[in-house]
Amino acid sequence: MSAETTTDWIKIVSSRLAADQVSVSEGERYRHSHDESDHSAVEPELVCFPETTEDVQAILETARQFKVPVTAFGAGSGLEGQAIPVQKGISLNFERMNQVLHFAPEDLLVTVQPGITRLTLNQRINRHGLQFPVDPGADATIGGMAATNASGTTAVRYGVMRDQILDMEVVLADGSVIHTGTKAKKSSSGYSVGGLFTGSEGTLGIITEITLKLHAIPEHTIAASCTFDTPRECAEAANSVLLMGIPVQRMEFVDAPSIKKVNEYGGYGLPEKHSLFFEFAGLTQSAIEDAQIAEELLIDQGAQNWHVAADAEERASIWKARHEMAYAYRHQPGVAVTGGDVCVPISKLPDLLEHGRELIETSGLEGGLLGHIGDGNFHTCIVYDPTSVEQKELAFGINDQLAFRAIELGGTCTGEHGVGLGKRKFQETEHGAALTLFKNMKQMLDPHNILNPGKIFE
Repeated sequence: MSAETTTDWIKIVSSRLAADQVSVSEGERYRHSHDESDHSAVEPELVCFPETTEDVQAILETARQFKVPVTAFGAGSGLEGQAIPVQKGISLNFERMNQVLHFAPEDLLVTVQPGITRLTLNQRINRHGLQFPVDPGADATIGGMAATNASGTTAVRYGVMRDQILDMEVVLADGSVIHTGTKAKKSSSGYSVGGLFTGSEGTLGIITEITLKLHAIPEHTIAASCTFDTPRECAEAANSVLLMGIPVQRMEFVDAPSIKKVNEYGGYGLPEKHSLFFEFAGLTQSAIEDAQIAEELLIDQGAQNWHVAADAEERASIWKARHEMAYAYRHQPGVAVTGGDVCVPISKLPDLLEHGRELIETSGLEGGLLGHIGDGNFHTCIVYDPTSVEQKELAFGINDQLAFRAIELGGTCTGEHGVGLGKRKFQETEHGAALTLFKNMKQMLDPHNILNPGKIFE
């Protein structure tokens, strides 16, 4: 695209929005050039701040006319480069579309704009005894969480974003506006297009409204932890808790090197062994009994250092430590960190965790394993010197081997971070002939390839 043509479309977009809704400043372009991944930054040519669905339609109209790429941007907390505008063009920041549009506590649902963050949403609804439980760790936007099908520590009980979404308003590449569902809790009417757009990473349409299921805040919550000698024992013990039908709200695994790292980072004083963290929630007596049953079961399987948080403050400290594990690796000066995100059937988890630890130790690099062991999903944090080509290849090679092995075991290369840029290489192996169907749907809905081009597949 020539410089003259670029100037033309920027002028047209700017004329259709208020002056403060567009920016070509170096600061804004840099802010929208990257996320929290280790993928290379690319600056957009224009940053837009839509405030209504009509604004999004106006931006896409010009983008279609001039074949300008459009990449949605939420909080910038993604880990696979989904928000990086790899072909430049327009970065579409939704921070001003951050309102609760409809709240119906009697129906256990809420409709929001995509730029509201999960913590802000919960501040609005918690006073009514309700919560939106999906917790990816970061204070991500609801739109970004829908676009990547995010989940997190509570997925073992509540499921992933796709399980929470009743309806979405989506602006398609041709400017038309569709709804993917209704406000009813279920439907057998037509194709399930909501599942198609959830996790599509802004490649098929731009989400402008989301209707979510809400859940009651449990009466009582108990946090507990214990340790084992090996990752395999942790995984086997976690599986036994699930097989017993004990209703955990969270069940997390953290290996010994990661516990040591977060102790150094935050001074938590946790036992530096391979660990499981639990949360039991419900009516007071049932939560207490669930924790007691789990304790007996785990101790029978060799658990050590069983500890129940004494109060809400200690419970919050336990989960703060869990969420800081990755940051404990990343905060070190002069290093880079790459992370994997595989998910396998629960029974295959002991083998894959063991394999992961062997790969890290054989490489000689510093790194750890942690994640949502209750649903078979875990992450790697592998530290390398960014100036060393050899170390970088080793680090990325570990994640590649784990991803391919997860697929062999009937799992997936990404449990929650999404595909973006980093997981494109695994799509054919994981999906086979279905990848052609993906591409055909992309071609049908976005024939000019203007919506987040370069993501999920080339």
